[in-house]
Amino acid sequence: AQRSPMAVYMCRAVLPAHAGPRGELGAGPLLQWMDAAACLAAEKHAGMSCVTASMDDIQFEEAARVGQIIAIRTKVNRAFKTSMEVGIKVTVQDVFTNAEKIVSVAYATYVAKTVGGGKVELKPVQLLSAEDHLEHSLATERRKIRLGYAQVFQKLMQESNKEGDFYTCAEEDAVSTEHTHVQSTELVLPPHANHHGNTFGGQIMAWMQTVASISASRLCRSHPILKAVNMFKFWGPSFVGDRLVFNAIVNNTFHNSVEVGVRVEAYNCEEWIQDQPRHISSAFLIFSALGDKGELLTFPRVKP
Repeated sequence: AQRSPMAVYMCRAVLPAHAGPRGELGAGPLLQWMDAAACLAAEKHAGMSCVTASMDDIQFEEAARVGQIIAIRTKVNRAFKTSMEVGIKVTVQDVFTNAEKIVSVAYATYVAKTVGGGKVELKPVQLLSAEDHLEHSLATERRKIRLGYAQVFQKLMQESNKEGDFYTCAEEDAVSTEHTHVQSTELVLPPHANHHGNTFGGQIMAWMQTVASISASRLCRSHPILKAVNMFKFWGPSFVGDRLVFNAIVNNTFHNSVEVGVRVEAYNCEEWIQDQPRHISSAFLIFSALGDKGELLTFPRVKP
């Protein structure tokens, strides 16, 4: 099949610096690589700088270990008026056996912006294969889900607020979620941003994963493994010099998994002094944890 002109192929060797305590590739570096490769594909199509708007329902199927090779294939599936969907496929290859397994599949949305910050209208994607045509059609359905997600979530929050204190936990040994609250502050420096001074979306995602992992670890007393992300959503930009405040807390546990919510707020110098944050990102991250013998650990019940 012909290769799409808007495709980008990136390889990375998993080094010890990229690995966690179990010798497996950390989710933070992987998310950064995924965002970088997807952004390159988006910019190749747009012909200008692009910023991350969201990354959908990321599932992590396979772990990569030190010494293995990560291959990231990205392709613009469809360009809408001012945004575009980029498909991301991550595989891991063993250098000794040459065996290749899928690590993750995700879909990201990018917006092209001019130097002045204005959005631009994008040209259509050139479709070369049957797979291109299929992904082009499915991109429309995925976009409907993205647009409806915020509305559904807002409606659920409004309904729950009307009910007041709607949740009580009868179990005496339930752990208070207050115990899992983690707050971290990061200063955005030039290496964290593009040439226009906008913070890389992948860098923010990596920081979010770190605080979420610490939050989850306070329940499992082990090293949590990121299994899925329910949409990284970027509500606004941040820039070099901004202070980013990350707040993570466990929302609920489900026997062998736990959901952690993360909210990111940005401050420039004046906003920092006046305590006027800008909400720039949110996500829900799902973790599991393994024992010494590789068995799934059980999380305790929590009380909000």
